[in-house]
Amino acid sequence: MKTKIVIIGGGAAGFFLASNLKDNLNASVTILEKSSKPLQKVSVSGGGRCNVTHACFDPKELVHFYPRGHKELRSVFHRFQPADTMDWFEKRNVPLHIEEDNRIFPESNSSVSIVSCLLHSSLRENLSIQYNSSVKSIQNHSEGFRIKTQNDLYEADVLVICSGSSPAMWQLIEQLGHSIVPPVPSLFTFNGENFPYKELMGTSFSNAILTVLETSSLDEQQGNVLITHWGISGPAVLRLSAFGAKWMAEHNYLFTVKINWIGLELDDCIHILNHAKTEHSKKKVSNVVPFECTKRFWHTILLECAVNPEITFANLSKNYIQDIAKELTQYNMKVNGKSTFKEEFVTAGGVSLKEIDFKTMQSKLIPNLFFAGEVLDIDAVTGGFNFQACWSEAFIISEYFNKLL
Repeated sequence: MKTKIVIIGGGAAGFFLASNLKDNLNASVTILEKSSKPLQKVSVSGGGRCNVTHACFDPKELVHFYPRGHKELRSVFHRFQPADTMDWFEKRNVPLHIEEDNRIFPESNSSVSIVSCLLHSSLRENLSIQYNSSVKSIQNHSEGFRIKTQNDLYEADVLVICSGSSPAMWQLIEQLGHSIVPPVPSLFTFNGENFPYKELMGTSFSNAILTVLETSSLDEQQGNVLITHWGISGPAVLRLSAFGAKWMAEHNYLFTVKINWIGLELDDCIHILNHAKTEHSKKKVSNVVPFECTKRFWHTILLECAVNPEITFANLSKNYIQDIAKELTQYNMKVNGKSTFKEEFVTAGGVSLKEIDFKTMQSKLIPNLFFAGEVLDIDAVTGGFNFQACWSEAFIISEYFNKLL
């Protein structure tokens, strides 16, 4: 008699699991997807290009991109990591390429390639995909699981939950007896209160440094920062939001972030300004930009420091130089809220990792119940890392099923 496997969630983890089950598996597989289309987050990822994974091929290094789950994922990535992901897709005629920032995309630069591959790879005689099937209840009984959707009732010997960040599903999982770490947003941008640089929206800095002043528990983040009409965004901001997600939620997204726009020490900045004072003594301060920034930004810096743009560098006083250097390297921005980062929305929180056996991704509390993907209290920074966790966790479950059934 065939084992009945039900997978809740037709996203990256759910379809990757189905795609890796052997053809002669002694089981019937049903995927329950609440929407009318599969793999919707995969479709919109990377602006529709699908950031499949990241070119970090050392599991010890890879786990550092995961604010939550890094300890547990080390063993997982030793069994299936980004190199394996690349090999998996390329063997299925979906070549991938590595970009300068180490993000990995399909050579087609279209998520359609990834979606089509997953759909095609998962299709087999014993697979059924049920769309518009939102799960309303899950019962765990002596012979397995009873899953009720708005239209049907499904019996399962084995249940895999890959439902993503769904509050409704977390509630059902909690009713089964699992602990849910309260979810909070991750990967968000910062809104600035009385932020004088909003008019420079679109201006970016490649080597900025961000530090949250109210706590020493968060490491500074360095990298690209983008000025927006509401505050700041960019990879460095998103990394800081990911690692600080829970702290920032506890503080109602009200804190101070120190911005070093140019990534230089205060003394080095003063040295450059003094050199400019000597080198360009007869030129107006508004006509020479001594740093790697736009002229508009430099003019705004002068304005914020009450420096007359018409004076020459020779007349730039020691106090002015000090003020400019501080504005460039120690600007304190009052954050008064967050904005979700487009389609890359990720949640910190979910099923407690203490209750999962990461050798199989099986529940330690309920036999034959498995979890993969964002339903767990695992999340990462941007760059393909969240998808990699999905691929790796789903692959481990498939390995277990392929040996067992």
